[in-house]
Amino acid sequence: MKAYIFPGQGAQFSGMGLDLYNNSPLAQELFDKANKILGFNITDIMFEGTADELKQTKVTQPAIFLHSVILAKVLGDDFKPEMVAGHSLGELSALVANDVLTFEDGLKLVSKRALAMQKACEVQESTMAAVLGLEDAVVEEICASVDGVVVAANYNCPGQLVISGEISAIDKACELLTEKGARRALKLPVGGAFHSPLMEPAREELAAAIEATIFSEPTCPVYQNVVAKAVTSPAEIKENLISQLTAPVRWTQCVQAMIADGGTEFVEVGPGKVLQGLMRKIDRSVAASGASFSA
Repeated sequence: MKAYIFPGQGAQFSGMGLDLYNNSPLAQELFDKANKILGFNITDIMFEGTADELKQTKVTQPAIFLHSVILAKVLGDDFKPEMVAGHSLGELSALVANDVLTFEDGLKLVSKRALAMQKACEVQESTMAAVLGLEDAVVEEICASVDGVVVAANYNCPGQLVISGEISAIDKACELLTEKGARRALKLPVGGAFHSPLMEPAREELAAAIEATIFSEPTCPVYQNVVAKAVTSPAEIKENLISQLTAPVRWTQCVQAMIADGGTEFVEVGPGKVLQGLMRKIDRSVAASGASFSA
């Protein structure tokens, strides 16, 4: 079975989407529509912006979503997913790709999600850290032993887990994890503690927007971050998407579930090759490639 996977924050680069805009009338129409929906010309920043401009939360999340979704749309008949999944933000791209959300509604939710997360980051100083070379259970145990908020946030691949929480708790956890033999426990240059209890204000804000949006029957199952299994019920999809902001991204488990359910070919749709790299670490025997568009 063919699985399409969609990247999350961190995959952005200057010039992203320009080839699509220049070579596809459909892409041009969708990018122009996106500028109107967002109320600013995100295409200017995507095509010519600096790394710092692209790093603004209100830009990063819609930019990655637009690149992924528009690429899927211009692939036309070549795009026939039998299962989909997205890493964090990428889950919204996956939901447009399997017809649960319209392009317009997906973009509006991504924009609200980005602004709500930005606001939650401003309430309390917080951060994330990448931990390499330890078993998940060891990382979870150490996080649980530290005073303050620090939790496992992204299960990216075996031996790579991102933790999230208050700065002092992250610092303490990194110190203990290094003592435990972590190859690296390194703070990330992010604005806040995504996928942790500190995102509760953003979860509440996004919940209202999700509840007010129509979710349709999917054309194929979506493997959601929160439950790491196939979901086809629009009501369940909504519920899991709301939980996602404060719950961990179980990416390793999502991919393993897709493989167990018959996924044999994985195609990353969007900027960069982050997910292809993680695929090789999760299961090297499964084919992973990037979607490409030729005019």
